[in-house]
Amino acid sequence: MKRKKKSVKFSNFEDWEPCYQRILEYFSFDRAKDEEAARLLADLLPRDDVALLDRQARNRVVTVAGNAPNLDGEKDRRKGTLWAADAAAERLYVQGIRPDAVFTDLDGVTDAFLEMNQQGTVIVVHAHGDNIPLLRHWVPQFSGPLVGTTQSRPLDHVYNFGGFTDGDRAVFAAHALEARDVQIIGFDLDDTHVDPVKRGKLRWARKLLHLLGHDL
Repeated sequence: MKRKKKSVKFSNFEDWEPCYQRILEYFSFDRAKDEEAARLLADLLPRDDVALLDRQARNRVVTVAGNAPNLDGEKDRRKGTLWAADAAAERLYVQGIRPDAVFTDLDGVTDAFLEMNQQGTVIVVHAHGDNIPLLRHWVPQFSGPLVGTTQSRPLDHVYNFGGFTDGDRAVFAAHALEARDVQIIGFDLDDTHVDPVKRGKLRWARKLLHLLGHDL
């Protein structure tokens, strides 16, 4: 993974919104449903632990782990704070590695996420128009630290750090929270064994990571 010296900063929603609008158009997503999901998440969240997430990142090295096949060979490269994208969290957990935070839209969540959360892992729950039933099912079950995110306009206690897929959202959050350095392991943005929608999402992840100075 090559890292350029310069990157784009997304310090507020107005910086992010042009990217978001292009994503909506590309996938024919419904912005109103995204906003509905964000409001629901705001209502469901029993607490806001963004200060804990901030402490994990600010002025520290953050490693973001994806769930690609190469994760097993790269996991020993991790440094500093470890954040995992969705299913990568359980894959690490069964090997005795508990991530400090997990970024998830809940489509890969299992009871292992509840265990990690009870032990202190921050679950960064993402709301979008397609996961409203999952929000209703899973959010009330988490007893540990929680942070809510959205890809639409942020609300009180529901943040928008930028990013689109679980993995690149974690990278965006690390940058937004001013990590000293961000390294990426277990990402495969060239995976051909996926459906066309997933392929489009990987394409967008690459574009967005490039804006932050990460070339994968």
